[in-house]
Amino acid sequence: MTETTTEQKGLENMATNIARYETEGTAYWGVVSASGISPLDGVYPTTAALIEQGEADWRAASGKAASVPMVSVKILSPVTAPCRVYCQGANYRQHMIESGMDPDAKLFNMFFTKSDASISPARGSVQRPKHVMLLDYEIELALVFRRPISSSVAVTQDTLKEYVFAVTIANDLSARDVQLPQMQFFKGKSYRGFCPIGPWLTVLEPDEFAYLDQLELQLSVNGSPRQRDTTKNLVFKPAETISELSTIANVRPGDVLLTGTPSGCALRVPPAPIRRLLQLLPERQFWNLFIKAQRRRPQYLQPGDVINAYIHSADGRIDLGEQITNVLS
Repeated sequence: MTETTTEQKGLENMATNIARYETEGTAYWGVVSASGISPLDGVYPTTAALIEQGEADWRAASGKAASVPMVSVKILSPVTAPCRVYCQGANYRQHMIESGMDPDAKLFNMFFTKSDASISPARGSVQRPKHVMLLDYEIELALVFRRPISSSVAVTQDTLKEYVFAVTIANDLSARDVQLPQMQFFKGKSYRGFCPIGPWLTVLEPDEFAYLDQLELQLSVNGSPRQRDTTKNLVFKPAETISELSTIANVRPGDVLLTGTPSGCALRVPPAPIRRLLQLLPERQFWNLFIKAQRRRPQYLQPGDVINAYIHSADGRIDLGEQITNVLS
């Protein structure tokens, strides 16, 4: 009898969930169901290869009985490197307000990147670099691109399915004491292990893309809720974001877009009046005060902490699974 985990209950009759897993040192792909994994017949060395060559295979596997228990394998990141990891900043209404921005003004869409060296499995650990004291968490809905983009495109809600292959969970882990004082978004967010992705790719059918506006995100640390919101509160939606991204960047199948994080991060910025006063200080003094204030916040991640992250729809039809990340020293 195939063993079933609590996490897998209720996975039937939903979008197709495709996992990349390892057993006996070899990586495979398979379709996840309540009873386990149905392996694909083909060998796809990269996410791009799965997208471009594997549709008939994974659709066939989704109709087969599971033969691999989830608990018997190691779940890998379903996004393979090399790839581009594009990100949006401050893209949820309340997070923008926390950051001192007006979400109704929609002044600009903030883009940055993470190194693909930061990609790691959804079940595993992240090592806090020895020089980092302000390690923060950021649950995000990630979009995995279906097709190449090499020129400006105008994506609509109706054509979004032509550009997005799947969605998954990402945690945009951030060293705030590097990212902000050094003005190094790329560096502060790209240490190895700083981007757990998965546990699987959720491939939406065309009629399920409406769910991108109604997914629930939840993140807890040591069982204590830290972040909770829904994608209906995204300020810049996926279609308009991909349209704008296409004016400045190329995209390949298997590349990823992290769409922003809700409020509730460990980072807190002072109210606007205090920020204006602090900015009159010499730069070194300003950042010394900033770091000192942030280090008093107990929400920053410490060695031994466990992060759990979930994304799903309220009706249970779309379930992106659960991330479990242990913080190491």
